[in-house]
Amino acid sequence: MTGFDFTFFLEVLVGGLLSGVMYSLVAIGFVLIYKTSGVLNFAQGAMLLFAALTFVSLVERGVPFALALAITFLVMVLLGITIERTVLRPLVNKPPITLFMATLGLSYIIEGAAQLIWGTQVHGLDLGIDDTPLEISGILISKFDLFAAAVAATMVAVLTVLFRWTRVGLAFRAVADDQFAALAVGLRLPRIWATVWTAAGLIALVAGLLWGARLGVQFSLSLVVLKALPVLVLGGFDSILGAIVGGLLIGASEKLAEVYLGDVFGGGIESWFAYAIALAFLLIRPAGLFGQKLVERA
Repeated sequence: MTGFDFTFFLEVLVGGLLSGVMYSLVAIGFVLIYKTSGVLNFAQGAMLLFAALTFVSLVERGVPFALALAITFLVMVLLGITIERTVLRPLVNKPPITLFMATLGLSYIIEGAAQLIWGTQVHGLDLGIDDTPLEISGILISKFDLFAAAVAATMVAVLTVLFRWTRVGLAFRAVADDQFAALAVGLRLPRIWATVWTAAGLIALVAGLLWGARLGVQFSLSLVVLKALPVLVLGGFDSILGAIVGGLLIGASEKLAEVYLGDVFGGGIESWFAYAIALAFLLIRPAGLFGQKLVERA
């Protein structure tokens, strides 16, 4: 019987945590919109795909990297504002299921538009990051995972500063706490929602480039959104901190489960283990670790 390999355990754990950071990046896009408008934006995955396809298609047509990035950012800003004005704004104060179905239909429209504009072929995306393992204290870590984690951490830091120490962030929090009170003090909700959707478009761009570089830019990339759902269940749908912690927990647990429990279940449990955790969590703590508990009075 072989002993426990602690170094290998740390490698698996660190790899899972770094993957979890990328899950968190997708989940934050959900949280931003849900906090300020109460909409569970199922179209976030399609926005991620559209951003990655737009960028890689421009680069393949000879557009310089920096210019392609700037153009794609502008496209995502326009897309976010268009979605808010043409789809979500007319549905304000509608039941949550109506809003959810609207974003679900919107996701298919965005995917169809991407197919119409850019085609259906699979694209390789090279961000110039070497993916060879880097040895740190005897632990092998992917350089690309470190880069992705650094980018995601930067995004989280920027969003934290935005929410806590700016007038825009104060307006976001006011709308998240009470929309009617925010209206009463003169805040313009349409402008705030447009800003939030713009931020969600930026997050979709960053996440799309990172996931596209890892998996290739293809239409199955939109399914990455499904990986964010267990993260949101654990962390809470209205907490950026919860999205971060939930992503780390999901990433680490699914990697460790695949390595140490995979043989017990015949392998392949990484694809569903996170959802099993999420289901158990819903039964124990439906609001998530950091989500706001709703109190209803009869």
